[in-house]
Formats: sequence, structure tokens, C-alpha cells
Amino acid sequence: MTYHVRMLDIPSSDRPRERLLSHGAKNLSTAELLAILLGTGQGPGKLSAVGLGQLILQEMGQNQRDPLTSLRDVSAHDLTAIDGVGPAKATTILAAIELGKRVLQAIPPEKTIVDDPAIAAAALSHDLMWQTQERFAVVLLDVRHRLMGTQVITIGTATETLAHPRDIFKTVIRHGAVRCIVAHNHPSGNLEPSPDDLALTRQLLQGAQILAVPVLDHLIIGNGDFRSLRQTTQLWQETPQGA
Repeated sequence: MTYHVRMLDIPSSDRPRERLLSHGAKNLSTAELLAILLGTGQGPGKLSAVGLGQLILQEMGQNQRDPLTSLRDVSAHDLTAIDGVGPAKATTILAAIELGKRVLQAIPPEKTIVDDPAIAAAALSHDLMWQTQERFAVVLLDVRHRLMGTQVITIGTATETLAHPRDIFKTVIRHGAVRCIVAHNHPSGNLEPSPDDLALTRQLLQGAQILAVPVLDHLIIGNGDFRSLRQTTQLWQETPQGA
């Protein structure tokens, strides 16, 4: 891969800032987003800002399948060790990463109506999103699906956690909730449900029928994203329950 392209040599319509304004931030590559933060390039071979962004991702991703995982916990020392990244560029990147984390961790206020998985994920992001150990938690809801609070039920290892349906429903009932959304995190960032995740969800849905405490969803959270098992599996169709 070569990075020897100056920003001035790139057509204005293809430059990161112009592309963000015309197409939106979601349509930019990670290297382009970094280029906007960097402002200028340099480094080995006088790289463009995009080229320097690509180099940062390459350096950060050497020991990771996803370089974004490394950026999540990157330090100023890590960044300034890369040729072309000085303290100013490093602090800009670190500030942007921290701001992104805080936005994701902004907790919806009590009594917010939880009618979308993204709201439930936001309510749990502080407890689950960036944790290095697996955690199992529950979102507590009233009869109108309003947020009553959240509770972490168990904390496991880096690869597994244990949660028993008895403890989950006990927590929900003890706090006076009548509906709930359960969730756990995958520190790896891989949001694919494991066979154990699916088996536990089936058990919870069966218990929900008996106790008349609907489980509205099971979220897997990690690495800045989440997955709703209700939206991506057939489990709720297999075990219908009142909502």
C-alpha cells in the first residue's frame, strides 16, 4: 500500500472535509475521519492527512483484527511513537475518542420510554460498552415501558459471564419492574450470539411466560455497537409473550 498522495492532489470533491459535508460522516472511512482530525499529513514520505490516517490504523492494527479496537484504549505515547504524529495530533485524536465514548455513555433520564433497542443500549453503555470483562445486566421498565433503572447482575471473565434466569427475574421483581430488557457485553467486539447466549434467551422467554414479566429484548453490546436478538433472531416468534 502506498500513501504518497498530497491532499492538494486530491480532487476537492474527494477530500475528507468536503465528503463529510456532502455525504455525511457515516460515509467516510476511518482513515478519512482521522485525516480530518489530523488536519495535515507528513511523516515518512511526506504523507497526506489520509495517508497518515492509514498509517496510524496500520500501526494500531498490527496485533488486532480490527484497528478500532486498539484505538479505543490508545495512549498519547502510542500515537506519538508513530512518525508524523506529534503531541498536537495525538491529543486531538485522544479528545475525539473520549468525546465519542462519552456520547455513547450518555444515560437516558429516568422515565424515558424505551421503545427502541438503541435507547436500552445507551442506558447500559456506561456499564457494558467498554468493559474488559463480560457483564450481564438488565434494564428495568414499568408497564408503559418507561425506564426505571438498570442493574448489573453478574461480572465474569474476559470471555464469559454467568447469569441464571432465577437471579435475573429476582432482580426485576425486587425493583418493582414489570418488563425488562437483558443485555451482556462481548469485550472482543464480536456481536455474534453464542449458543449459550441463545440458550439463555430461550430460558428467559420461557420464564417470562410463567412469571408474566415480559423480556422485551436481549442485547449484545461491545466496541461501540450493539445487536438486538429480538430483531436478528426468531426466538420471540418461537416463544410469544405479552409486551
